[in-house]
Amino acid sequence: MGRRADLLNKIEEQRQHMIELGLTFSFADERVVHISDQLDKLLNKYHALTTNIDE
Repeated sequence: MGRRADLLNKIEEQRQHMIELGLTFSFADERVVHISDQLDKLLNKYHALTTNIDE
């Protein structure tokens, strides 16, 4: 699997985890916010990878 596919898998896992936590607690819960921050970082990495921008 390539780097893009790996990142997409991680993004999907984080997204699903964030949704599950948000539905269990609330989307304002610090655990959900933390996962959201991690998801943002993964999305930024993916964007940089797919647009040939240095990370």
